[in-house]
Amino acid sequence: MDRRYPQRPLVGVGAIIFREDSVLLVQRGREPSYGKWSIPGGAVELGESLHHAVSREVLEEVGLEVAVRDLVVALDRVIRDQRGEIEYHYVLLDFLCEWKGGEPAPASDVLNCAFVSLKDLSRYHLTDGTEKVIRRAFYQNRESLHPVYDPAY
Repeated sequence: MDRRYPQRPLVGVGAIIFREDSVLLVQRGREPSYGKWSIPGGAVELGESLHHAVSREVLEEVGLEVAVRDLVVALDRVIRDQRGEIEYHYVLLDFLCEWKGGEPAPASDVLNCAFVSLKDLSRYHLTDGTEKVIRRAFYQNRESLHPVYDPAY
């Protein structure tokens, strides 16, 4: 299925990976949101489990192996073109992941990547809702909060 102007929503996953008080960000190398910073992730392939999709996307984008932990949030991302038509529509499931070591290096679909301090997130041109999801994951991890579906993300 073509990602642009889809006939139905696509399922995507994201990985929220902390190293102490820093989170792994990637600078997107393709649309939607080319050049903006976000968490690693991408589309789920046919027959693939969500956890496998998260692990695969992180390995493909930054070369790291992670342990996929808890679902943080499920959200909708609808992007319309200038005519108001739906250009992209994703149902996204973002997971808290455990960093197992190593240093990230940009690979497929990524211009750059870095562990960024939570206090420095505002300095990055983030995709819509990314900072909110990251902060929720940070507090969910510390406070043992439950996953959330929130259409307002």
